[in-house]
Parts: sequence; structure tokens; C-alpha cells
Amino acid sequence: MDIQVKKVTQIPTKSKAQTLIEFCFRTSSDPKNIKVSTPHVAKEVSNLINSALKEEHFCADPNETLLFRNANIEGYKHLIIVSLGDGNKIGEESLRRACAALEKVLVKNKIKEVDLNCDSLLSKFPKKVIEATSAAVEGFYLADYEFDKFINVETRQKKHPIKLINLVCSAKTKTALVQKGLESGKIISECINFARALGDTPGNLLPPEELGNETIKAAKGTKLKVSVWDVAKIKKEKMGGLYGVGKGSDQGPRFITMEYKGAAASKKPICFVGKGLTFDAGGISLKPAMAMDEMKYDMCGGANVIATMLAIAKLGLKINAIAYVPASENMLGPSANKPGDILTARSGKTVEVLNTDAEGRLILMDALDYACEQKPAAIIDAATLTGAIVVALHNVYTGFFTKDKGLKDKIEKAALVAGERVWHMPIHDEHARDMKGRHADLQNISNHRGAGSSTAAAFLEQFIKNDIPWAHFDIAGTAWDLGDRYNYCPSKGASGVMIRTFVEIAKTFK
Repeated sequence: MDIQVKKVTQIPTKSKAQTLIEFCFRTSSDPKNIKVSTPHVAKEVSNLINSALKEEHFCADPNETLLFRNANIEGYKHLIIVSLGDGNKIGEESLRRACAALEKVLVKNKIKEVDLNCDSLLSKFPKKVIEATSAAVEGFYLADYEFDKFINVETRQKKHPIKLINLVCSAKTKTALVQKGLESGKIISECINFARALGDTPGNLLPPEELGNETIKAAKGTKLKVSVWDVAKIKKEKMGGLYGVGKGSDQGPRFITMEYKGAAASKKPICFVGKGLTFDAGGISLKPAMAMDEMKYDMCGGANVIATMLAIAKLGLKINAIAYVPASENMLGPSANKPGDILTARSGKTVEVLNTDAEGRLILMDALDYACEQKPAAIIDAATLTGAIVVALHNVYTGFFTKDKGLKDKIEKAALVAGERVWHMPIHDEHARDMKGRHADLQNISNHRGAGSSTAAAFLEQFIKNDIPWAHFDIAGTAWDLGDRYNYCPSKGASGVMIRTFVEIAKTFK
């Protein structure tokens, strides 16, 4: 699927596309007297919409679509109406979802090329044309994602009939700004879909070494400097957690580093850390067999951090940024960690391993320690860390933990702009006390059953130095299988959650 900007003198216009897309929104939600605004839309189109409202074929609900076949409107054979919902509640996320809904209609009806009235799409965003266009483009490309690389080629072609979407702009809309929005939206979407593809790839095809290779390959042509440490280097750097977890597999661990310099060298970088467990069997503390296949998604934190860095570089943000992804498998080989073993972290702290399935925090502790040595402006980590966060927030919110009010405010504002839901979770000194070890400095699970996501965050906090602002995102509930929460995310499979939010956070460190 390709999306292009087309400048015309007026809309509708003569085109080889047989289908015209128009947008509308409600001005009154009274079910007995629904009123709809159709700015920059031909009168003939407005009449069709009003007739559909009167006949109760159309209610102008958010993301509702209406297809008029053989409408023959000013040179177009077909017409599709898309509702943005309540005009008082329209935001960029409204456009993202509306265009995702439209993408599904186009696929279902095997429509290959359309002209989209960009004037009607952006009528509520006269001062935010770039941001609004970007969101709409993301809706199309994100909804179009499908992990089908292992499916027969002919079947794939049948599933993707859309060839071209023309964003048609008249003099009412600044074409140059629409073009910038298109470019931004395409970059964000490509990076999110790349992260999704990493998450959806099975463990046998994406072990830690291959994750490093894919990162190097994806970064080519950008200003990103990527390096991948092997087992010998990890051991030399005394990363006892990453090395220890990796011993259970014949696929050795890797430590992926990504560095982007978009600002002066004196400018402190923002640092991202992502958990890269390419498959998690639980180790000796073996997971239940049911749905264990989903543990290929245990590297979504790492995948989403990698994609965040790709987006930052491709957008050319004027910041400095670093990312670290500790990658390993958690298996049951003869050298695997055993419950009761004691590991020594890079920081020198010792950790008693009471449950080998609480391995994410063990590989993250070394990465966080290393990140602190870079003296960044802030550290953001993302991990599919605990089932407890799923119990607390399900797949509706991503829980995040921080004691830094300034960083908390940045995160919440960024998530609002990005259209992603976050919830600030508690982290207290009492949670840290629950992670004190009996035979070591720390233990990797709490003495108590409750507050598992908070105690896990408190464990990670023990490796943050020098009062560096730090936030931990537990994405275990939102990294995959979102069902119908977002119509531009696969109901089954990796979501690419928090990448848009992370990019927005990064922008605040200019």
C-alpha cells in the first residue's frame, strides 16, 4: 500500500480512482435529531449523508463508515463516508482510528485505489496539519500490518488489494504540511510494524544473535551506531545477570547497544532500555505448557526500544539518545540457573534467584547499571515483566513506575499526544524492603504474594544511581493480543505499544 499527496484546484476532481472518501462529524448527538457537519464536502454528498441519517442507515458514530456503490458523484463511481464521531471530542487518535476503520472497509471491498478528501479529514485541525496527517497515515499503515511472511505468496496478495491512497488537497489545505505529516506518519508506522514483526517472529528464527543482526540491518542508512556484544564481552563486563540467565540455552546471550547523536556532544542523552528475552520457558521454574508459545513475545520491550531508536533517527530529532537491549533465552539446559543460586550483578550487588522465571529483572539490572554510567538525562525501560500488571490493568493501560514528578508529567503528556493509555503505579520503599535477600543483597521475587509489579519495579530501582530520573514501563498486558482495544492493532500478535509515546517523550529532551 502506498499513500501520496495530490494537490488539486477543487475537490471532487477528475481522477482515475473510482472511489472518493469523505469525512464528517456530529454536531448534535441527540439520537432523535442527529446533526452532522460535512465541511469541504460537495452538497450532493451532504444530501446523501442526511438521507442516510433520516433513514437510520447511518448514525455518525466514531469510525462508522457508509459505502455508496454506483453513487456517480462528480466523476467517481463509488463514495465512502467516514465519521469522526462527536465534533467536540475529535483528536488525533480519532483520525488514527477512523482511517484504520476505513482501511478495513477498503480491504473487505477489494478497492485498490481511492481519492481521500484531505480538506474534510483535516477540517478540525487547521493549526495541527502535520500531527493530524501523521495520525491518519499511521491509522492506514498500522491497520494494514499482517505477519504473513510465512504464508503462501498468492494468499498474501489476495489479502492486500489496496495499492494507492491519494490524499487530495485543495488550496484550503497546505499541501507542504500534509506532505510532512505523511512522511512522519510513514516513519512511525514502519518502525512500529518492524517491532511487531520482531515480536511475532518465533524463537527458533529470532534467537539473541539474530535479534542483534536484525537491529544492525535495520539501522543501515541512519545515523545510528549499533554494536552487539557476544558472550565473551558480556562476561568481561561482569554482567552476571545477563550471563547467568543465558547459560541455560545453547543460544548465547547478546547485549545490543544503539547510539544516536542528533545534538551537541555536551547535551545529555535520553537512555532507553528494553528487555529482550527472545523466548522464555521459565528456566528450571518451568512455565505451564498452555500458551507458552506466547513467550516469543517476551522480547517486545527490547523490540519496541529498538524501533523507538529507529524512529528517532529517521525523524532526525535534535537530541542524543542511547538504547540498551539485553537479549537472551531462558531455557532449561544443564548449566541453567537453579532456584537458590546467587548471581553477582555488574554493580557488585548479589541476587538470590528464588524463581528462575523472574529472569527479566536479572538481565535488566545489568543494563540499567551500564546505562547509569553514561550519565543520561533520564532512563526509560520497557519490559514484559510481570503477570501482576495484567491482573491490575489487563490490556487497557500500560503501567509505569517512577518517583520523579517531572518525568511522570512528561510521560503522561506524551502518552496523551500519542493516543496511548498509561497508568502511574505505586513504588514505595516498602516494596524495596520486600526484595531484600536472605543470603544475598537482594532476591529476585518478593517475600509476599501481593504487589508483584511494584516489587519488581522496586528491584530494578536498586540499580539506578546518581538520582537519575528513571521510569519503568511494564508492558506485559499491552505488548500483544489486544483484542479489539485498538482497531489499528492486530487482535492477536505484537502491538508495538509505547513506541509513539517514547518518541514523544524523546522530543521533550531537545
